[in-house]
Amino acid sequence: MNKFILSFIIVNSFLFGGITTVFGQELNVTGIIKGADGMPLPGANIIEKGTKNGVQTDIDGQFTIDLIDRNATIVISFIGFTTQEIPVNGQETLDITLENADTALEDVLIVGYGSVKKSDLTGAVSQVSSKEVNAFPSGSVMQSLQGRAAGVQVSQNTGAPGAGFSVRIRGSNSIQGNNDPLYVIDGFPFSGSPTNLNNSDIESIEVLKDASATAIYGSRGANGVVLITTKKGRDGATKVEIESSYSIQQRSSKLDLLNGTEYADFMNLQAQNDGLDPYFTSQEVAGFGEGFDWQDFVYREGNIQTNSVNLSGGDERTQFSMGGSIFNNEGIIKGSDYKRYSVRLNLTHRLNDKVKIDWSNSLSYLDTRRKDSSGGSRGGSLIGASISAAPISTPYNDDGTYRVLSTQYPFIAPDIVNPINFINENSYRIQANVVLSNLAFVYNPTPELTLKISGGIENRDDRADGYTTRNFFNSDGSASVSTNQQRSLLSENTITYQKIFNDKHAFTALAGITYQNFKNTNLAGSGLGFISDVFESNQLQSAENPGIPSTGYSDSSLMSYLGRINYSFNDRYLLTLSMRSDGSSRYSEGEKWGNFPSAALAWKASEESFIDNLNIFSELKFRGSWGLVGSQAISPYTTLNILSSGYTVFDDELYNTLAPGSRLPNDLKWETTEQLNVGVDAGFFNNRLSLTLDYYVKNTEDLLNTVRLPSSTGYLSSIRNIGEVENKGIELGISGDIFRGDFKWNLAANISANRNKVIKLNGGEDILTSNISLLAVQDNVSILREGRPIGQFWGYLEDGYTDEGQINIVDLNEDGVISAEDKTYIGDPNADFIYGINSEMSYKNFNLSFFIQGSEGNDIFNVSAIPVTMDYGQGLNTLREVYQDNWSPTNTDAKYPLVSRSTSAYVSDRWIEDGSYIRLKNIELAYSIPLDYDFMEKAQVYISGQNLVTITNYSWLDPEVNSQGAGSPGIDYLSYPVAKGFTLGLRMVF
Repeated sequence: MNKFILSFIIVNSFLFGGITTVFGQELNVTGIIKGADGMPLPGANIIEKGTKNGVQTDIDGQFTIDLIDRNATIVISFIGFTTQEIPVNGQETLDITLENADTALEDVLIVGYGSVKKSDLTGAVSQVSSKEVNAFPSGSVMQSLQGRAAGVQVSQNTGAPGAGFSVRIRGSNSIQGNNDPLYVIDGFPFSGSPTNLNNSDIESIEVLKDASATAIYGSRGANGVVLITTKKGRDGATKVEIESSYSIQQRSSKLDLLNGTEYADFMNLQAQNDGLDPYFTSQEVAGFGEGFDWQDFVYREGNIQTNSVNLSGGDERTQFSMGGSIFNNEGIIKGSDYKRYSVRLNLTHRLNDKVKIDWSNSLSYLDTRRKDSSGGSRGGSLIGASISAAPISTPYNDDGTYRVLSTQYPFIAPDIVNPINFINENSYRIQANVVLSNLAFVYNPTPELTLKISGGIENRDDRADGYTTRNFFNSDGSASVSTNQQRSLLSENTITYQKIFNDKHAFTALAGITYQNFKNTNLAGSGLGFISDVFESNQLQSAENPGIPSTGYSDSSLMSYLGRINYSFNDRYLLTLSMRSDGSSRYSEGEKWGNFPSAALAWKASEESFIDNLNIFSELKFRGSWGLVGSQAISPYTTLNILSSGYTVFDDELYNTLAPGSRLPNDLKWETTEQLNVGVDAGFFNNRLSLTLDYYVKNTEDLLNTVRLPSSTGYLSSIRNIGEVENKGIELGISGDIFRGDFKWNLAANISANRNKVIKLNGGEDILTSNISLLAVQDNVSILREGRPIGQFWGYLEDGYTDEGQINIVDLNEDGVISAEDKTYIGDPNADFIYGINSEMSYKNFNLSFFIQGSEGNDIFNVSAIPVTMDYGQGLNTLREVYQDNWSPTNTDAKYPLVSRSTSAYVSDRWIEDGSYIRLKNIELAYSIPLDYDFMEKAQVYISGQNLVTITNYSWLDPEVNSQGAGSPGIDYLSYPVAKGFTLGLRMVF
């Protein structure tokens, strides 16, 4: 009987493929595929040699394959790396490192809810590496995008420590809503700008630009998406990375103002033109000499200190990356500073071959002391006073008390405040705690199937304290405190299936459901009149006149269904289809849901033999995409009739009231942006030269905006879907390895141009925006009009002077009267094109890099110059050129009009200046110290300079300015200027 069984087994083994199959000798193998740098390679192919049995690695470079033969050989391939054949020999776990091929290393890009090889990308995506993010000390991660990603315009609102940035991806789409992109940190859609992150924590930043890439984020993708990935651990020995730097900062420019003698003579000139007696005798004029320099008094030498440490490592089951950092920026204006303390932990643990846990955490404490009060008129703000204060005055009286500038001379404006008051007696401090935590469970029931369940929380607690002491000019002490808590809860559940069929059909499908809740609460209190400054803002109850406290609350939710299919045939023809449906509690019944589909095609032409035989292209891919994305654009409760609280008096009694607001509620629907994108990616000379070119057209419909209502309705305004905006443009990026060998030179450049146009507004009615309120001029400076760009400047045209030296305004409608009907287009804040150049050269242990960034063709409305150059008769200091070139009967072609109190200023083309500039953002020389220590991998010292050279025709402090934020681009209103700096730093890896 035993012989019969044995014979049966032997016969069957020969008939059906061998003894191993009969005895059930299949083998389940798990492992990880990494590149030469130790980073995991998602999307690598693993094939059992001689069969069609294969799988791909997941986003962490891990795979599981059921082998038919436990002694089989597996073939691992990944574009950009040498294909390897690995005999399994019964091993159940494998750790495989692929060597770089001769061609350039293939990048892996993070996209929404996944990753993709750059060669398989169908959408428009730009990547900024960790090295570029850390190129120079900066208080914001967003600054690292400036000039490095085509189609992305980053504007620093002011140069103040901790100041915000405006980011525009392919132009502005919305009037009512925020035009900043959505930021996603390690998969968590973040509220606002990611100021909580330290640059050294960043692994990479991906910018999703076209609808194919952003539609997976649906109603929040209209302005583009910025994906930020922080550093993750990897198995291997523990690595310690340390970086420390110290920067000295200085103001980058100084206004050429009048000295003491010139100022006194200028005041006498004004008095003469106004028929008054001279304010000063000739002896007094000569005696003032150089006078006092208020700019030098207000500004100082600032500094930036950065210290960070990152530990990473792990084994096959657990990988970790943890970091801590301190960023401390003392600004170039006295009393201004910004501090950030942050810790971060990313942890991955594999429970078994099917289940793993990913946990990412960051905690940050932000502390900002502001002295960046922009605006003001006649020296009513710190920066304004530093320019306007008379050089014949000084900060202190002989007894050490603060000098009252407004009463020192009879011609001085009563509004001007001694800058020492703002520096010593006025404070505004913001403290914030930011927590971001995200936990995910990943389950692979089969090698092809991945289920991911994740949940996270974002919480930000802010407290702002303002206090003006009793020593401040005309102050009895005033205090204000406001707190705000923003909390967001996220639940995301996705399932991904990926499979390769017959070695030609690669298929990946993603489906998911997400839910995010947003809750905001705020509290504010204030008080006037304090008997002591000891408690500052910490005892509002001690105020003689306590303010009425106020509170606020909002709650909204967003629920979404999403899906995406990626298909590749023969690694040549690529298709991406995606759909997201968003439901928002912010919108009206029947309009709460929006659907956002997209489709993209790509053709790897270089894989075709007729292209390959040309021996021109090492890579050639054509891309095309179409999609719809949206913008919520309104706050919670906008569609509801909100009651407003107030007070009223009946019979000498005060009563609380509730009444309908002044805004009529309306049925509203999503703003929807349709985008078409075509692009080409090309590589030459074995990819030593690479080129990416994109052309896009974006049309945003159902724009939300406030419209005026007749008073007969009982309401003042309403928000409606009334507009349409178009953006179209072109982007070009080029990079190349110019030299290889001992001397290496890598050069990358990008340039992009965007054209913006308002297509439709409510009834074709113009919308005036960007109001400025100066004592000399009070008017709007921008206009929204059909057929014109967003934010275009609007005002009068000047045409020389009258016979009395007054400004001659052009009467455009020729009705004999100068009125608002004579206004026209006077400038455009939108750049013709923006660009960036990044160069890196190395020879042996030396490395030299520089980064140039610029903007061309944009105009700036120089509000700052109005009070200083044309508000005559108020005792304000002025530019030296006003003193040297003002109208007189013998100088009728002067740049400035008659210096007289009767001279009027207008919102006119006089204040429009060319804001084009080219700036050396950073230059660095580094030396890698030769090491002969097993415990130390790298030690590098470097010296660098930031903003050292700026070429511009703009006359004021800095052309890189955006005083009133993204909503009113191109306006300079006495803003805190950007500083230049020198940095000495050290980088070490153990």
